[in-house]
Amino acid sequence: MSESFFAMCPLGLSEVLATELGAPAIGATVTAKSPTGVAFTGSMETALRANLHSRVASRILWRVAAFPYASEHDVYDAARLLAWTSWFAVSRTIKVEVSANRSPVKSLDFTALKVKDAVCDTFREIVGSRPNVARQEPDVRIHLHLEPKEAALYIDLTGEPLFKRGRRDHTGAAPLKKNLAAGILMLTGWDKQEALLDPMCGSGTFLVEAAELALGIAPGLSGGKPRSFNAEKLGTFDAALWNRLLDEARAAASPARNLPIYGSDLFGDALKNARDNLAANGLADCVFLKQANVLEISAPAPSGVWVTNPPYGDRLGDAEALKALYPKLGDVLKQKFAGWRAYFFTGDLALAKTMRLAPSRKTPLFNGKIECRLLEYKMVAGSNRKD
Repeated sequence: MSESFFAMCPLGLSEVLATELGAPAIGATVTAKSPTGVAFTGSMETALRANLHSRVASRILWRVAAFPYASEHDVYDAARLLAWTSWFAVSRTIKVEVSANRSPVKSLDFTALKVKDAVCDTFREIVGSRPNVARQEPDVRIHLHLEPKEAALYIDLTGEPLFKRGRRDHTGAAPLKKNLAAGILMLTGWDKQEALLDPMCGSGTFLVEAAELALGIAPGLSGGKPRSFNAEKLGTFDAALWNRLLDEARAAASPARNLPIYGSDLFGDALKNARDNLAANGLADCVFLKQANVLEISAPAPSGVWVTNPPYGDRLGDAEALKALYPKLGDVLKQKFAGWRAYFFTGDLALAKTMRLAPSRKTPLFNGKIECRLLEYKMVAGSNRKD
């Protein structure tokens, strides 16, 4: 039976998410793309596969209703008609969240309350009691999205966002979310066979994501243990099917081995975090790590992909130190990385310009609410340098 779903993702990554959803591991039929995600159709198995295999999505939402509306009361009436009692038990806790785009309703909070009332009134009528509301870690997350004249109700099949792979990582300040890192790797066109280097690796987010991509490890099985999903708490959940999907994902993954993936950092505490995170995922022997100044490294292979989220703030000193660093980064790329493609993910375009290299591509992305760019530099001897 075909159902409708929506996969949320960081702003700027809907194209790579659409490609990922359509790949054989998930097998979704993409129906629409928007800045915040991708709509797709498929069976409930397709949605479970998306939870298990998508590295780029933040959440997988199951659309249970779409309807026209003009007021909060219309939303209540539509929600009141739905088969909530067949989707989850009254013992499950719930939370309602609302997003809107130019909606005519006066209060999103009041509209969320009307959805909650509709769910609870349905349960009272059919089973004689109502589910409790949980502000933290609810069993069932209900999403209402409001356009100017159309509304849609969703049940979240994910729970904790997908960039939380099921374990607590060792991180420094402002770590890059894993799904954003994975999307950036996909945007580089890295083919999983060529060398990959993060010369300012911090806690190693790019390195872990790259190693798992190369070995075919499903993100829902990071570290060898499946994380939990809210889909498992629904009445529609098929445990036998889920166990089969887990077994298939385990069988598809390659054993850990040495990979042409390299990471370095100036700071020993950052490198320790990277080493600990790789070890926690069974990847300790897959990635080459060393403590090094980015200005003193050499290319580990004749060609490959350099990708990094340059550190800033306390780690590298004040603004004057950063202004001195970036031109030197350009010199390192020019002198030692001919034949490589270099990618910088940054929210400070003014600093990036001081490298005096001409980017071949600028991809707008968002790190949370911060507008950033993924800058691509194709390092060919005798080119790229700005006068």
